[in-house]
Parts: sequence; C-alpha cells; structure tokens
Amino acid sequence: SLSVGTGAEDFGPLRSLARGRKFTPRNAPEVFNRGLPEWRTMFWDSRVELNFGQFSTPAKDALPTGFTHVLQVQAMFPVTSRTEMRGNKGDRDVFGNINEIASIDDKDFPAIWQALMHRLLGPDGAKSKAVPSYRQLFREAFPKTPPDSLGFQHAAAAIAAYERSAYTLLDSPWDRYLQNESDALTPAAKRGAILFYGRANCVACHSGNLMTDQKHHNLIIPHIGNLAINERENDLGRARETKNPGDNYKFRTPPLRNVAETGPWMHNGLYTTLEGAIQHHLDPIRSFQNYDTRQLTMPELKDHVHNSDEDLQKQLATFSEILKTPRHLSKQEMNDLIQFLHALTSPSLHDLERNVPAQVPSGLLVD
Repeated sequence: SLSVGTGAEDFGPLRSLARGRKFTPRNAPEVFNRGLPEWRTMFWDSRVELNFGQFSTPAKDALPTGFTHVLQVQAMFPVTSRTEMRGNKGDRDVFGNINEIASIDDKDFPAIWQALMHRLLGPDGAKSKAVPSYRQLFREAFPKTPPDSLGFQHAAAAIAAYERSAYTLLDSPWDRYLQNESDALTPAAKRGAILFYGRANCVACHSGNLMTDQKHHNLIIPHIGNLAINERENDLGRARETKNPGDNYKFRTPPLRNVAETGPWMHNGLYTTLEGAIQHHLDPIRSFQNYDTRQLTMPELKDHVHNSDEDLQKQLATFSEILKTPRHLSKQEMNDLIQFLHALTSPSLHDLERNVPAQVPSGLLVD
C-alpha cells in the first residue's frame, strides 16, 4: 500500500487518510545501510544521483554545495514534498498558525529550505524566533561554520549522519556466513542462497554488497491510480526524470537487506506478502493479469488498480529482458528462497527503540 502523508488522522498504526488528502504516490523506501559508500542513487526513480562526482537532483543549479554523500543530498527533498512533509496551502501547523512553508512555490527549493532554517534558528539569526536548543546543537555540530552561513544543507548532513549511525545494520546471518560462520545459515537458507545466485537468477539485479545493481527495470507492476497526482496518470518511474520513453515504467532495483521486515513490496506497495512479490518476478505478465486487490491494506486503493489489457500493452514496450521468460519454483524451493531472504535480516532491527529520543529540542510530541 501507499503511505498516508500530511494532514492525516491519528498517529502511528492508526494513521489514516484525512478527508480531501492524498496518498504519497510511492511506497516509502527503507532506510537501512543508506550511508554505505557504494550508494550513488536515491529514490525509486534515482532523481538524486551521483555521476562522475556531480550530484543530479530536481533542484538542479539551486542545490547548495559541500555534500560528500548522496544520502545527504537525499535528505534535502522529503521536506519539499507536499504529501510527504510540507503540506498544502492553507494548512495550519501544530500550534494553529498558518503553515508559511506550504505557501511557497513547489519549485522554489531555496525558499523552502531557507524557511525551514528560519523555523529552527530564527530568520537572519533572530534569536526571538529560534529554537534555542537547535541553535546550540548546530553550533556543536558545525563549529567552523558561522551561524549566518548555516543552511538546510547542514541540517541534511546531520540527518544523514543520524541515519548512517542508527540504521547501518550489517550483522545478519548472511553477513556472519560470509565471515566464515558456516552455521549462521539454516540448511533451507543455504539452499535458498544457491537458488538466489543460481537458477532463480535474482542476482541479475540484486547484486553486490547492497544487493541492488542501482539500475532501473520494468517488472510489469500493475498501476495504482496515482492519487497524489491524477487518478488516470500512470507513474512512469525513471522516465519522469529522464523524459526518455525508453525509461517508461522503470524503477530502481531496491536493496534486499532486511527485506522480510520492510513490506509492502514494489515501488507502489502492491504486494503485501514476500511470496507474492517473488511470484511476480517469476511470471510478471501472469501476475499482472491475475492481481488480487484483496491484499491491499488500504481500502481506498482497491478500486484504483489498473491491470487491464490496455494497461499491459503500455508497459510491454519496456519490459525487462531479464524477466521475459517465465520461471517456476516448487513449493519447497519457494520456501527455501524465502528463508534466505529472512537470513538477510539483522537481529539489531528488533532493537530500534534505542534510537527514539525521550524528547526533541522543539518540545513537540515524539510520535
């Protein structure tokens, strides 16, 4: 399913779509191991990308300088999304005040970032409108940067540093097995690994330490009406960034570490079981045609899945060559492969409460 964004009702597991609000258009990616040096792309469509030492982003030349990792650049953009964080014009903040950031034009990234820094540090260093604790924390984190030179790129660097520290988890059974701990994997997981790197050919895309080739592929995923944009507008994936029709419906290969714990799966959260996601890879066209909407957890989405013959024909032009030949796994083989994917789960994943602060500098409720 898709994420419930700004203006939602309730909190946590009870969070639901408020009247007149939109879903975010894509499934929220996981955050694990995003600080590793191999990363050069972020987001499902790689709209943040590192190429030959240069960062490519939606902000183009308006992007500040000084970034050292693509994760820092990624942190600049969720705050600019209306459905994800920024909200709509006319919205009020938690104090009942008009949300001034929502009134800024969608493409005026510098103004959005500056307004956010005004909230944190006060406009032009005006202490009366600042959050005092944030001013002190920024001084400690960036002691060589004058206060009037601090920008949202510094906040993004701090966010990335936190994500790297809190969510780099490399102690899975698979990691231990690769470090010569031969009994770290169960016999079923070992058989699943042989399938993964062999006949099932998962490694064709899910390769390397990150278990992703960071390339873009069209898996013939049924389309969910893009309720954040337009009901009938297809999500063209990578092509929305490149404007190249050859990239239509292609999305970047997701990493697989902790994959068993990070459902729903696919760029639009279409599959709610790991087995369903695997089965789609084995025979994408058949899975497209026979998709069962009953698995969607958000009832508002059930009537917006587009998997007609017309929808299929639109996607076939860029269908991944890797998946064109249907494959079959026995029930035992499917179970073995799933056991291997579970072996990619870090035990530390179940102790993430340690990263939740007792309070935050603004004094707002920690959800």
